Amino acid sequence: MVKEIISVGFGGGCHWCTEAVFQFLIGVENIEQGFVASTGKNLAFSEAVILSFDPLIISLTKLIEIHLYTHHITSNHRMRSKYRSAVYTFDDQQEALAQNVLHDLQKDFEDKIITTVVPFRAFKPSAEEFKNYYAKDPDKPFCKRYIAPKLNLILRQFSADVKPL
Repeated sequence: MVKEIISVGFGGGCHWCTEAVFQFLIGVENIEQGFVASTGKNLAFSEAVILSFDPLIISLTKLIEIHLYTHHITSNHRMRSKYRSAVYTFDDQQEALAQNVLHDLQKDFEDKIITTVVPFRAFKPSAEEFKNYYAKDPDKPFCKRYIAPKLNLILRQFSADVKPL
């Protein structure tokens, strides 16, 4: 049996935070932290991650759900161009599924979800010193203040999808 690995991109808050969340999930094989660009009004690069995952272990639906719960998806703050809330898709099937997940999960949020589903166009990796930011030093003040609460959330809400610690 050939293992199928699929790629998808996520942008939300800081890519350090996004990277750390997905590093703790079963079925996520690889995470590239950096900057992603899409098309149209989303041509500018924005902080994001591209991850490869095994859909037999964790579904794209579950990954999108976790992404939505681990960053501010209803806040259209002034830094949205740097921190675009997005799912970057690699094909039409992913796009349709992501749109459906966003639609279905809207009921769980009081305010309108502003996360967009956009096609992946280009990627620029982060400098090596910023990769694996949380894993290198979880005791940094930024990690304790911003990343640790997201990790606690996935441990509480998505424990079946978290790698054994």
